[in-house]
Amino acid sequence: MGILTQKRRGASIPPPPTPFGGGPGGSHSSFPISTAYVGTYVLMTAIIMLFAGLSSALIVLHGVPQWQNITVPNSVWANTMVLLASSVAVEFARAAIRKDQQSSLRQWLAISGLLGVAFLVGQVFVWRQLVNAGVYLSTTIHSSFFYVLTGAHALHLLGGLVGFGIVMYRAFANRLTAANHEPLKVWALYWHFMDVVWIYCFLLLILA
Repeated sequence: MGILTQKRRGASIPPPPTPFGGGPGGSHSSFPISTAYVGTYVLMTAIIMLFAGLSSALIVLHGVPQWQNITVPNSVWANTMVLLASSVAVEFARAAIRKDQQSSLRQWLAISGLLGVAFLVGQVFVWRQLVNAGVYLSTTIHSSFFYVLTGAHALHLLGGLVGFGIVMYRAFANRLTAANHEPLKVWALYWHFMDVVWIYCFLLLILA
């Protein structure tokens, strides 16, 4: 009886379970979403607010007598296809990592990144076409919004290429696996989001 009492006194009470699968010393956070996703969603919200403000101003100013449409270069259509193709390549990369196909992952990531760079180069070409046609930032209200909207998008897409570099480094370092490839998922979310922003700006400027 004394031995039983001693065991009961020495027994420790197990700690209560931590929400969302975490525990003492565990790798899971008690927050249901990672900080990388939180930061990305905050950034995307800020971008939405920026472009919503710019597009609202465009819609308001579209009705003023001074409004004069510019001819948008046809190369913008080809540039749009390049960016969409980049997103398709991202999805092939995600499919490859789910099967743990490291070589295929790197190939599709490289294609996606190259297409992203090609889009930015193509955008510079579009701006040069406008300049050669005598259409500058201050030429008309429409031209002002064209330069500002496409320039703001290009700047944020350039930031996405920085994220691409990080993902690419992890891919070549074999730090992305089928079980753990969150950096790729977060970057893909942002990249696809910038596609949506571009299509919105593209239609807004074409239909203005």
